[in-house]
Amino acid sequence: MSRKMLTVDDSPSVRKLVKFTLKAKGFQVSSAGDGVDALELMKQEDFDAIILDINMPRMNGLEFLKHIKANKQYASIPVIMLTTEGQDDDKDKAVALGATAYMVKPFKPTQLLTLIEKIVPDN
Repeated sequence: MSRKMLTVDDSPSVRKLVKFTLKAKGFQVSSAGDGVDALELMKQEDFDAIILDINMPRMNGLEFLKHIKANKQYASIPVIMLTTEGQDDDKDKAVALGATAYMVKPFKPTQLLTLIEKIVPDN
């Protein structure tokens, strides 16, 4: 069974790149443009990991991360932050809220895949 990933980013081009990269390696991928839409998807599907941006409309990535980590149903899902925010303060906030890993855009798809392979066990 393939691993299911959720990518949450307000940039359609980033969602498309992440989806293409992961599908090429056999992952199932769903995507959302913000935290509100992502929460709706999570009510419908189970995910093995989440790739999450910080800066998004309606519900940003840190708010989304805080919300899911407070929910027992979602708290154990690994979250990889993938964002343009490279400052230590942003990284520290994300890690304190429960982020598993942190990558700064622009990124190389191979780096993302290597990180995912370390974090998300193959079923």
